[in-house]
Amino acid sequence: MNASLQGLSEGRNLRTGSVPWDETDRSARIADPFPRRSVDIAILGCGIMGSIIAERLSARTGNIAMFDRRPPGCGSTAASTAEIMWAMDVPMLHLARRLGEAEAARRWRRVFHAVCALADHIDALGIDGGKVERPTLYLAGNVLDERGLAEEADMHRRHGLPSRFFNAADVSARFGIRGRAALVSDRGFEVDPVHLSHALLDRAASRGATISFPVDIVALHPDEDGVRLEAQDGQTLVAREVILATGYERPLLFLPPAFSLMSTFAMATPPGTAPIWKENAMIWEASDPYLYVRTNGEGRIIAGGEDVAEVREDARDAMIAAKAGTIAAKLEAMLGAGPLSIDRKWAATFGVSPDGLPAIGRSSLMPHVWLAAGYGGNGIAFAALAAELLEGALFDAPDPDAICFDPYRFD
Repeated sequence: MNASLQGLSEGRNLRTGSVPWDETDRSARIADPFPRRSVDIAILGCGIMGSIIAERLSARTGNIAMFDRRPPGCGSTAASTAEIMWAMDVPMLHLARRLGEAEAARRWRRVFHAVCALADHIDALGIDGGKVERPTLYLAGNVLDERGLAEEADMHRRHGLPSRFFNAADVSARFGIRGRAALVSDRGFEVDPVHLSHALLDRAASRGATISFPVDIVALHPDEDGVRLEAQDGQTLVAREVILATGYERPLLFLPPAFSLMSTFAMATPPGTAPIWKENAMIWEASDPYLYVRTNGEGRIIAGGEDVAEVREDARDAMIAAKAGTIAAKLEAMLGAGPLSIDRKWAATFGVSPDGLPAIGRSSLMPHVWLAAGYGGNGIAFAALAAELLEGALFDAPDPDAICFDPYRFD
């Protein structure tokens, strides 16, 4: 099979606007030459998904080649608001109605453990990337009202997940925002996504991984030694295994259509705006569409939401100013504070799935090709999960939970 379609994966302008992360982080790295040797693993994508996977797998083999069309972290990673939460967009209560409580809890617990392991790993590595643990505050809305949140909290507790139900008065007293019932959870954290991505790539490179960009891999060909990768300029490389971590530039021949795209919008206040609420909790809503907000080390308030199904770049980008204004207004109402100034605003493409869970696993179309698509709203959390599952599949034994995130589960 020659798996080639407009350059294997879609070409998209993944984000537009000005983000609050340090621009110099994205241009400081010097690219490695295209490798002249065969490798154990080739990873397509050097964003946060690819970097988390590469850092983990490089502990098992340094013979890894990474490729990206852009400088590392220059695509969707730089657009992320980087609230790392184990709770997912589809509530456990709703997922349990589809799958049964035991199976819903199995998936949620696995994501929870992956997020906790990532947090502990970042601490152990001593990465100075703005990682700070925060409580997460999930406010009642049109997806889960107060009663629904109480039921969700009960289900979390039954399965060992650290969540508690707070009534409106308790939320107001503890967090200093307008009273609204909420689920309060522990073990979430925030990061600078670009800095973290680069730090993990540095660690993978120190073990022998190469990071080549801009390189567009346009085709994959079966080979007796694995897979032969073909670049747009004609250069080739043989890899024993290939991981497609191309983010929201979908590899359409491999990723099922159930994993689709949307656009989201975000804004950031000037530095020094925070704190406005207590504990600088990461806040989001049990609503569709929902608002999500956090602070960073500079005292910016970073908020996003107002998602739309429109993914045409010109139409998406034309909405940035209005959407940023709407987000700011909703945020002022949520916090009971304001007015808030907008210092940065941007739009980005992101991926969703019917169950709010990612596509991680072996491709059904070509041997030795693997998908790592963090669709569902928790891209960085799902990257940690993908690294665990792929390490097991490639070096140890298949993980019994891998079936929960199989890319073809909707087929």
